[in-house]
Amino acid sequence: MRIERIKPRKNEEVVSEAIDLSLLEPLLEKYKNRKGNLIPLLQGTQDIYGYLPMSAFARIHEATGLELNEMYGVATFYAQFRLVPAGKHIVKMCHGTACHVQSVTAITDEILDTLEIKDGETTKDGIFTVETVACLGCCSLAPVMMIGDETYGKLTPKQAVKIIREIRRNEVN
Repeated sequence: MRIERIKPRKNEEVVSEAIDLSLLEPLLEKYKNRKGNLIPLLQGTQDIYGYLPMSAFARIHEATGLELNEMYGVATFYAQFRLVPAGKHIVKMCHGTACHVQSVTAITDEILDTLEIKDGETTKDGIFTVETVACLGCCSLAPVMMIGDETYGKLTPKQAVKIIREIRRNEVN
């Protein structure tokens, strides 16, 4: 899964880098000469664009002198960073012990089949990205999934798919 997060899938077009780099300027000004600025710069960049575009790495390097290989190393080490855009709705499937024993794998499989993607991938329409996570900390609600800030517990495969379909219906309309 980690590899899927950092590089495009087979048959997936590389995202066009037509982004507005001027949006980075306030962030660069804030952290330009600060010690330990790498992670805050990457976090701020991802907040702006939703992922870390390659052209943003170049702009950060130009403005701060931070080395490209150092930035890329940090971005690929920490799971919080993305090098490809995520869907509008990130579906986090808890695969902790409590959820595992409550058959979350069957729920995850059903969602992935419904969306026609694999774990860590984004739907073609850009609405959903599904990720398995180690634990969401909602063990009493197992099995659990989280979409954005909303937590859904005591799920069955049928209930989970219904939630996904309802979100998609609302997005399309």
